[in-house]
Amino acid sequence: MISEENNTIPSINGLVLAGGKSRRMGTPKDLLNWHGKEQRYFAADLLAPFCEEVFISCRQDQLKDFDPDYHALTDTFLNMGPFGGILSALRSQRDKAWLVVACDLPLLDKKSLEFLISSRDDKKAATTYESPFDGLPEPLITIWEPKSYPLLLNFLGTGNTCPRKVLINSDTLILKPRNPDALMNVNTPEDAEKAQNILKK
Repeated sequence: MISEENNTIPSINGLVLAGGKSRRMGTPKDLLNWHGKEQRYFAADLLAPFCEEVFISCRQDQLKDFDPDYHALTDTFLNMGPFGGILSALRSQRDKAWLVVACDLPLLDKKSLEFLISSRDDKKAATTYESPFDGLPEPLITIWEPKSYPLLLNFLGTGNTCPRKVLINSDTLILKPRNPDALMNVNTPEDAEKAQNILKK
């Protein structure tokens, strides 16, 4: 199914990026329990209604405690952080678009995903949100279209493994978030405390 030939819109798979080392947090972010289950599984469940299949991007050593009810996708591009996870997903199913979210977004909600998907422009390389924190595109809540795969490979070829730079330098649809809190990355214990207070409200 090549979208250009028969004009069908590529269907969407989901990808939860959970392979980080969580050095700043000091404890694995994908295992934090914000909503009654490990965050990697909560995020996968959040994506499920919008996606054909959902995968959790992780390292080989994370598979030993992995819930068999979920699909793991280990990186084929190693030691590149989120960039490697996104590339590995696009390579694994070349005709699919991938809705990618990081596992450190405990405030991400259904409405933010709905808005992203309903605003999606499959003619562009990606559809993403503008980060309310620095005004730049947020690569870790993004729909990456199949055509973004060669673009990512080109950046990799120049030694650049920053997914944000790919979005800035490609034909990307950038949306203003209706709920800026939903895009809050929790990287440190201080961030976690802040998120916890917002969740309590």
